[in-house]
Amino acid sequence: MLGNPSICSLTIDGSLMRLTVPGDMAAVSVAMQSLANGALFASLSPELRQNAEIVLAEVLNNIVEHAYADLPGDITLVLDPQPEGLLCQVSDKGAPMPALTLPQGQFQPLDRIDDLPEGGFGWFLIRSLTKDLTYRRDAAGNFLSFRLNCEQTAA
Repeated sequence: MLGNPSICSLTIDGSLMRLTVPGDMAAVSVAMQSLANGALFASLSPELRQNAEIVLAEVLNNIVEHAYADLPGDITLVLDPQPEGLLCQVSDKGAPMPALTLPQGQFQPLDRIDDLPEGGFGWFLIRSLTKDLTYRRDAAGNFLSFRLNCEQTAA
């Protein structure tokens, strides 16, 4: 993972992992593959690993598509394995969330996958699979944090 040019930096301090990647789809894809194949995800239960992959892919893709839609920038991801699950913190310097709040992400049954509304199914998944989901914006950028619990499953 360290030798991959798409990843800006990786720091491991004990079990805490800090990963910084460029805010583009190619780099996010490489980062997700590296995480999925890395030691940290290998140490997680299959359910927790699957939930982490889903939520992190949704969050990172949202940052690329929305926060960095008009300008380049980096995304920093901090993963902290804990006895009850995985604490995740994601930050970027892109555009803020509309109205400085997280989308509701309410489930809406749809006939076709191409009918998915913005702020819809992805945020429904994120909200369903996480605990303690918080967002804040300050002069340094956007900060999102959440927990993925070991026993948690999709609603």
